Formats: sequence, structure tokens, C-alpha cells
Amino acid sequence: MFAGWNLPISLYINVVILVHLLLGVSVFSSELKVRVRLVDGQVAEETLEADSEQDIITLEFKQRDGTLITFVADFKKEVKIFRTLILGELERGQRQYQVLCFVTRLNHNELISSESMARLRQKNPRAIRSAEERRGMEQLSMGMAVNLSRAGQLSPHLRNVCREAGAAIYTQQADAQHWLDHGVEGATFQPLPQSWEGPGLEDCPSSPGLWQPCVCRYSLRLEWYPCLLRYCHTHAARASPYKCGIRSCSKGFHFRFYVPYRHLCLWDEEDT
Repeated sequence: MFAGWNLPISLYINVVILVHLLLGVSVFSSELKVRVRLVDGQVAEETLEADSEQDIITLEFKQRDGTLITFVADFKKEVKIFRTLILGELERGQRQYQVLCFVTRLNHNELISSESMARLRQKNPRAIRSAEERRGMEQLSMGMAVNLSRAGQLSPHLRNVCREAGAAIYTQQADAQHWLDHGVEGATFQPLPQSWEGPGLEDCPSSPGLWQPCVCRYSLRLEWYPCLLRYCHTHAARASPYKCGIRSCSKGFHFRFYVPYRHLCLWDEEDT
């Protein structure tokens, strides 16, 4: 828009802000650091970022074993992205780290909007928080692989978030069908072997060899996130309720997916 203008950077920023004001566009972005009590009693620091212009929310935290969990909610595309970076054990012949990505549909009212999130402020940043509502574990069977080179059709953020996962990007067959019905190209998805959910393929902990295909499992929990807005009422007659806070939730996710080699799912042995 201003490519042909040789403006000082400060003046350029002022012009951009003025354009947003003239167009009536409100843009909010923020970052919160929240100390959260994990289920094992440990305390972790969550980073929550919200960008109302891109209409996304990002939540990130590190588990006690060093695993880095990243969650992205893309409201424009109605997509959730779960990314986990798992540190390997070099003495067991594992790579330095392994990245997995799981992509699912974002349902309405799962969490508050990016604009509401961007407005949140903490009164006591040092407080250790626990979720008010602890939701159960959602079971997800990930029967499709997502082609990274075409993943931008699902969300413009997916390729950047999951670029290190390579072929280890998974989604559910029902979600893939929904996106296909809404114009996403068929080459975006690749069905995993049809036998992987049948009786013939064993879970990875029971698989006889490191180079055998098996069904891998991975579980994670978002320990604290704002899931609902809280509304209060005044004593004045006919007064409308007003926003006066948030309700926090915790929710777990259990993923099952095919791997061509048990060697790619060694953490599953440690959890059994």
C-alpha cells in the first residue's frame, strides 16, 4: 500500500495506525506468562499469545521431561494444531528430538475469542493457577497423514508450526472429509494403511521389533486455558450483563496413529 513512499519508520507506523482507525479496525495482541500447577504437582510456565488481526491464539509450555507442547487455535480457518517436540535419548540410538503434529477442527465455544484473550491482564503474575473446570480426555484416532507442502490450505500457520514434523502430521478421517467437502484438495491428505486399526497391527509396546509397524499413542493435557467468558449482573433494572472475567479449563487429548517403525514411538514404552 505504501511501497512507493519513502517514509521514516516512525511516520510509517503512525500512518498504519491512522489507517486502522479510519477503517474502524481494532487490532489487539498480547502475551501472558501464567504459572500453572500440573497434574504431577510440578509448576510449569505457560505462554499465551493472542493476535486479533490474524485471529489466532497460541499456548506453549514445557513439560518436566523437556517436551515442548505448542497449541494453536486458528479461528479464521476453524483449525486446532497440536505440536509436540519430544527430546530423544541419544544412548538408545534416537535422534536428538522428534516432532509430531496433530490437526483437528476447532469447534465453536471451545475457548474464548482471540480478541478477548488479547485483552486479558493478570493482577498477580506470580500466582500458581489451577483450572476451575477439569475436562476429560478426548480420544482421537488419527487415520490420515497431512501433506506438509499443501498444509497451508488448512491453515496458513500450519506449515510454519509443523515444518519440522515432516511426514508426522496427522488428522482424523472425519476431519479430512469435512475439509474435502469444503474445497481442500485431495492431495492434502494421505490415508494411512487401512489395517492399522484392525486386529492385525499391534500397539507399539507389544510390537516384537524396532523396525515393525505398529499403533503409537501419545497423550497431552492443556492444563490451563480460558475457555469461557464470565458475565456479571448489576442491580439496576433492565441492565445488560457485562463481562467480568473468565472461566479456566483443563483438557486432555489422547492420540492414536500409525507409525511404520516402533523405533519412532519409543516414548510409548515408557508410559506403560
